[in-house]
Amino acid sequence: MRKAIAIVAIVLAVGIAGILVFALTKPDTFRVERSLALKAPAAAIYPLVSDFHFWTSWSPYEGRDPAMKRTYGGTAKGMGATYAWDGNNNVGAGHMEILEASTPSKLRIKLDFERPFEGHNTAEFTFVPQGDATLVTWAMYGPAPLMSKVMQVFVNMDTMIGKDFEAGLASLKKLTEK
Repeated sequence: MRKAIAIVAIVLAVGIAGILVFALTKPDTFRVERSLALKAPAAAIYPLVSDFHFWTSWSPYEGRDPAMKRTYGGTAKGMGATYAWDGNNNVGAGHMEILEASTPSKLRIKLDFERPFEGHNTAEFTFVPQGDATLVTWAMYGPAPLMSKVMQVFVNMDTMIGKDFEAGLASLKKLTEK
């Protein structure tokens, strides 16, 4: 019986070590990005993103917890605007602050997650005119600490987060192409 337990313990230890070694081969940073052309001028789309109060109308994360607590601060919109949320396990808790607002072409947001996992990333929106449309790109990037690398062994972050970005961009499209 002891021999069987020892064998199981060794197999588990080797498995965990293998996962950690594989995780260490993952990049030290990550970037997820999605783009969509919206048949609207950047000036019509930009205000929906630069004012956190409007995120409830298009962000895919807003509907995941109807009881989520939201706190707005700083400036009303644009650079210096802040938004904190505290919700269920589907949305967690965190804080955002707009660090750069180049109307109507770019927004850069400091994005700090408190739970379910701590993370400190940057979100960026760019708005590039293309004839009668605007190419909107939503990106998130930042460091990939060890825990993030271990998660990447089991979960494709680009696919997981990318689906949310695609849904958010599709919502922006519906709002602005009415």
